[in-house]
Amino acid sequence: MAKAKAKRLPASTKSDPKRPCFGVFAPCDPRIDKASRERAANIAEMVARLVADEVAGPDGESVDVVWSPVLVDGEKQADIVARQFAAAGVDALIAAPDTWAFPQLTTISLLARLPAEVPLNITCGNSGPRPGVVYAHALNGALAQSGRLSHLNVGTWPDTGLRPVMTDLTADALIDWCYAAMTFGGLRGRRVVVFGHDSMGMETALAHVIPTRRRFGIEITRLDMKLLADMLAKGAWDAGEHKRLRAWIDRHVGDRLELRDEADRRRFDESLAMYLVVRDLMADLNAVGGGFMSQLEWGSDPRGLPLPVADVMESLFNSTFDHNGRKPPVPYATEADVQGLLTMLFATWLSGGQPPLFMDFRKVWEPWEIRDLAKANGVRAGKKDLWAERGFVDGDNSGSASLDWAGTPGESPAELMKRVSMPLADPGYFPGGGNSVTFVTPGGIEGLAARLAYSELSGMFSMVWDEAVTTEMPARLARAVADTSTPTWPHTFVVPRHAAMAEYKQLPPANHFHMTWKLPPARLQYWMDLTDVLSVTPWAARPSFVPDTDRPLPLLHAINGGEDNAKMLRARR
Repeated sequence: MAKAKAKRLPASTKSDPKRPCFGVFAPCDPRIDKASRERAANIAEMVARLVADEVAGPDGESVDVVWSPVLVDGEKQADIVARQFAAAGVDALIAAPDTWAFPQLTTISLLARLPAEVPLNITCGNSGPRPGVVYAHALNGALAQSGRLSHLNVGTWPDTGLRPVMTDLTADALIDWCYAAMTFGGLRGRRVVVFGHDSMGMETALAHVIPTRRRFGIEITRLDMKLLADMLAKGAWDAGEHKRLRAWIDRHVGDRLELRDEADRRRFDESLAMYLVVRDLMADLNAVGGGFMSQLEWGSDPRGLPLPVADVMESLFNSTFDHNGRKPPVPYATEADVQGLLTMLFATWLSGGQPPLFMDFRKVWEPWEIRDLAKANGVRAGKKDLWAERGFVDGDNSGSASLDWAGTPGESPAELMKRVSMPLADPGYFPGGGNSVTFVTPGGIEGLAARLAYSELSGMFSMVWDEAVTTEMPARLARAVADTSTPTWPHTFVVPRHAAMAEYKQLPPANHFHMTWKLPPARLQYWMDLTDVLSVTPWAARPSFVPDTDRPLPLLHAINGGEDNAKMLRARR
């Protein structure tokens, strides 16, 4: 017998991250006719093409999708397809049965050859001559009894014809799950880069390094702020690009950039250099997000040499554009708030690259309170004014406000920047100087407002969330509201859909919260299932299940005492 030889891999200098990959297959019955087998393979191809067309990462690039024409109707075929998927680097599986099959001989055998927690979706039509839906229930039940999570999507496509097409609702449910699976698999092995240590001593923002690594597969790279200070002192950025960035700001912000003298100009230019230096550091580390501690050592401690605020840097990272044009948003947290960073990171991936908003959970205005302020300012509240009927949260924070939120989804960078001002930072809080970023977000933007939390008691993460919409009010009243907090910071007036203000103001898990537009609740729910993150929506007005909005409860949860109990059981394994 010839001895095997060790194979030398190529010496590579490239470290491009692997793209998430979906594997689509069709379980099948070996006894059926040729036409039904051809139809089963065509359905797998239909599903694969849909995913390839509709699912993209936060950078706008399509995910990888492979499908096998080998029908999985026995153990041998399961082994063949499992090897194909392993070779292709498949991170998530979609079974698309159209006929009866034998669960243990097909999908269960295939799963045995792949990583234990690879996400699995079962998408089928709701009837049919063979029928695939019966197999789907048999498989889903067998997996649930074994403690294996799967998501069942009983949809609709025609019972006859060689090339059926699924309905839009079936496709929507599958695409929502795919975004959750992409986020689950695509972030494993990735890293975020956080400058500084604990976020101003805020326990709700700490970098829970080991739980984050274990639960999400994300590494937290921690760099000292001294490195950034040293690189600024050395001039470690491209001077030509810095000049272009400054010219872009001057062109779009103009005299709304407040600079009194040469010292102010120097500090502002240094804050722009921070963006270029940190951007290049993060790119070198393949980082998907970041954070900057700032307070107190960087810009607020007079015992040292206070440096300029990082507000412009943070806003540029979170935006979908900068001086070079369109770009993917890179979730970035002010005050090194790692749990805030993770919240924005997950939401950005789940939404396919929509811009995240970082805010203080500042002042909660109950309806009676804002009505009183409106009256005092000569503003009449109408019955259709959401701010007066429901109340709102004034979300504002120095830094990290994505510039996209100065307008509505789809507006051009030039239009957005017309509404952005950059006043001098508050010298009391930030003696190092520099400039803040400010604007008022328009009303009518729908999305999810959410915040991740960690509990030492359970060792688990939770997500407190609700659907939300922004509201706007007459300029005089908006100014009066802003004046009660910090008028020189960006303001977004957020109205939760289900939570009453009396509930909402008691249950934020931190002093920061976050919002992302174009993020369907089902995507967040699917992702929380895959990661065993507890879903916290204790709002009296929210039903336990909202049709056409929520994802169906996985069978695994139903037969194990409910969603929270099932997640806790899985987390203890």
